[in-house]
Amino acid sequence: MKAIATSLAMSAFAARGAEAQQNPRVAPPAVYDVAPGLGHFTDDVLFGEVWKRRDLSPRDRSLVTISVLISTGKGHVLANHVKRALENGVEAREVGEVVTHLAFYSGWPNAMSAVAEIKKVFDELKIAPVRDSDDALIQLDAAAEAARSASVAANVAPTAPALADLTNRALFGDLWQRPDLSARDRSLVTMTALIAMGQLDQLAFHLGRAMDNGLTREEAAEAITHAGFYAGWPRAMSAVPVLKTVLASRDAAAAHIPAGADIKVIKHGSQPVSGPEERFTGKVQVSSAYKGDGAARIGGATVSFEPGAHTAWHMHPLGQTLFVVSGKGWVQKEGGMVQLMEPGDVVWIPPMVKHWHGATADQPMVHFAISEALDGNTVTWMEKVSSEDYSRGREAG
Repeated sequence: MKAIATSLAMSAFAARGAEAQQNPRVAPPAVYDVAPGLGHFTDDVLFGEVWKRRDLSPRDRSLVTISVLISTGKGHVLANHVKRALENGVEAREVGEVVTHLAFYSGWPNAMSAVAEIKKVFDELKIAPVRDSDDALIQLDAAAEAARSASVAANVAPTAPALADLTNRALFGDLWQRPDLSARDRSLVTMTALIAMGQLDQLAFHLGRAMDNGLTREEAAEAITHAGFYAGWPRAMSAVPVLKTVLASRDAAAAHIPAGADIKVIKHGSQPVSGPEERFTGKVQVSSAYKGDGAARIGGATVSFEPGAHTAWHMHPLGQTLFVVSGKGWVQKEGGMVQLMEPGDVVWIPPMVKHWHGATADQPMVHFAISEALDGNTVTWMEKVSSEDYSRGREAG
């Protein structure tokens, strides 16, 4: 029995020796002196297994790693990972652009600290100073940008107008379009930083954006897995339900796309109907009405008001956007001032705000109205606008 035990022990020792030859030590000797278990997990699991997994390229793993270290202020261990990133195909200008990008997402102090450590690496490797690329700016998806910008205008601008302006103008209007880092890589860097900092409120948006920019769902899952070793298991585990929700939402949307879906052109003035008397005062015509197919929740129509015609009081569960095509009109929220609408004006009406809109007393008005459905409902109609309320609009006009 003793001989068997000795044989087993010798076999285990030999196996560890073979594994050590296959996975050279990365952990410093001090790690084995203080925490041999940490040495084992560093050499055999992190670098011997995780860094070799094919679900994410070595270049992407380096981007994930330096993004975690920069965004969490771990500059003291950044140097070796920057060297590894350069070996794995990340260009020097891309390293610098990761720092620039993360200044917006993790703060200027973290970025400035990272610059000091990376400069030492560049000097050691005799890397020339980085210059901005002369390549053309990256063109972002126009529809996605319009939706994002509208969300910022609705949810940020009323409270923090300067932040909204800088978000649209500097962050997305400049930084995200810089050619020094691809849109996919910017998304990977951003989602990784949000996970590392435990900032999950915006993670769903950036995970969706990452996959729109070319990151696969397998790569997204592997990036979270890799980040767990550098940001900690709780951060990675907290990100998993967010990814699960995003994937389920994308699957549901894809399942509702009709087979053979095609573009529809709804001709100007098509299918005209008179505005129902219980919802409008005066002569109103609704034409070119549409509603998206399948999972789409957006719908709208062109609405023409004769002078003095206007809607009843109403509200929209997810808000409404009006684009004034011609004439002049008024819009008013309950208890608020009457506001003038003119051709080219875009009017945003927030969710669940009771309001009315229509033509001025002496001019017709045409606007294109867009609203989004919540559980199939786009509007809740209420009582008609009293002549006294409309008269106040006449006086304001």
